[in-house]
Amino acid sequence: MSFRCGIVGLPNVGKSTLFNALTDSNKAQAENFPFCTIDPNEGVVIVPDERLDKLATISSSKKKINTTISFVDIAGLVKGASKGEGLGNKFLSHIREVDAIIHMIRCFDSDSIQNVNLNVDPVRDLEIIETEMLLADLESIQKRLEKKKKKTLEDGQLEILESALEHINNNQNLDALINKFEKKTLHQTGLLSVKPNIFVCNVDEQSIKNGNKYTKAFIDKYGKYNTIIASADIENQINQLDREERINYMKMIDIKETGLDVIVRKGYEILQLDTFFTSGPEESRAWTIPKNCSAPKAAGVIHTDFEKGFIRSETVSFKDFVNNKGWTNSKANGKMRLEGKDYIVKDGDVLNIRFNTWPKSFHTQVG
Repeated sequence: MSFRCGIVGLPNVGKSTLFNALTDSNKAQAENFPFCTIDPNEGVVIVPDERLDKLATISSSKKKINTTISFVDIAGLVKGASKGEGLGNKFLSHIREVDAIIHMIRCFDSDSIQNVNLNVDPVRDLEIIETEMLLADLESIQKRLEKKKKKTLEDGQLEILESALEHINNNQNLDALINKFEKKTLHQTGLLSVKPNIFVCNVDEQSIKNGNKYTKAFIDKYGKYNTIIASADIENQINQLDREERINYMKMIDIKETGLDVIVRKGYEILQLDTFFTSGPEESRAWTIPKNCSAPKAAGVIHTDFEKGFIRSETVSFKDFVNNKGWTNSKANGKMRLEGKDYIVKDGDVLNIRFNTWPKSFHTQVG
């Protein structure tokens, strides 16, 4: 299970620069003129996890397989995009396909980088994007609730769309729908305004540590929880360095984490995801699951047969696995538990799934 984040924002705010830095590529054009990204670029990124590195070492694994995240660089939107302005609502449709939205917000002054507006105002810029997404949702809802199309909607979808239309007509935020409806059904509607958001305030190097007047104004309005202060240019520079140079450079500018690390962590938080591991001589691997996932459902992420034939899961916490240096000592020291179908997998659990495929029983690895 991987998840996809779409990077959106007004033209020339640093979306493509951030995309190139996050994905270690130069796929996306990063030019100083509006609409330099014509089609969305997508890059798959390995999710760094020091826990997996330790497991692979302890188990002397031949392979180490991280989980992944996909980033999509979506063309810059402008006021009126829902009515075809700029590159039009063609690109609004690309946003419907992602799990979460990274809003890239310009929070820096520059005479050399064009701004589609007369001045820098991060609050106004986000309001433009949110308004265009809401208008696109309104148009989509109205079309789908027409009498002919209404009959084809499932009951859950119909209730959500009718509730969303009521909220829009009453000038109410669609965030209320997030707590009212089941997440999977809500996601299937394709509504843009209910997707989880991460706000990246793109600043210059001088503002990377403490922010500036623009980030302060933005945080005063939208809060700190989903807001990240980062510099796309600095991320790009870090990306060009080898490991030792990267460490030294980050120390010099006094940052402890890369933008990728922060965005991945925040993405897991807002999408309510956890990671479990399998580890043995052949491979150590990280797997992404929704929070509060049962052991059989987690087994199904590995292979559907594992869920169907689930018997039990040999389970060790990451801490115990490391402290006992693997499966053998974890079992001997009573740190391995046998968990059944009702067990809720916890972040960091190391699992060995035992499952039944008639006429034999199997397990996922040999410790």
